[in-house]
Amino acid sequence: MTTLETLLSDPDATGAWNLVPDRSAVTFKIKNMWGLLAVKGEFTKFTGHGNLTDQGTVSGYLEVDVASLRTGIRLRDKHLLSADFFDVERFPEIRVVVTALHPTKGKRAELQASLTIKGITDPVTVPVTVTEFSDGSVRIAGETEIDRFQFGLRWNKFGILAATATAAGEVCFVKAP
Repeated sequence: MTTLETLLSDPDATGAWNLVPDRSAVTFKIKNMWGLLAVKGEFTKFTGHGNLTDQGTVSGYLEVDVASLRTGIRLRDKHLLSADFFDVERFPEIRVVVTALHPTKGKRAELQASLTIKGITDPVTVPVTVTEFSDGSVRIAGETEIDRFQFGLRWNKFGILAATATAAGEVCFVKAP
């Protein structure tokens, strides 16, 4: 286990990194029923790639297959995939493009990225924790509040849904061969 600064300056860590889907999770939660219930869900299909330069600069992307959304209730999933929400027919993916990672303290950092949902792209800053494992893999875990209206997710019959949702990721990367 090392500090993030040590990892970012390690010459052996420079280069391409591949996301390991079966060791990763992309989830969300939102208050429903005027805040009485929390709806939790996940996306089960996603890909990603990262890169670390010899100057310690981080970049990368995460592409999420919107059709892989699961909340545990099929009718709700179908509605979330419809034009009322994600409109999966027109916008089949959510994309996160990482532009920078700024260490803050220990294993913590601020991840700078652009988030694209329904064709709308906006910058986001996500507080993350970066953990290096003994097998050489690295996990980046963080969550942030997303204003769903900002991304065209406007359906809200009777005002039952919160305006913000929590998007979270716990993604594991291994050094590319």
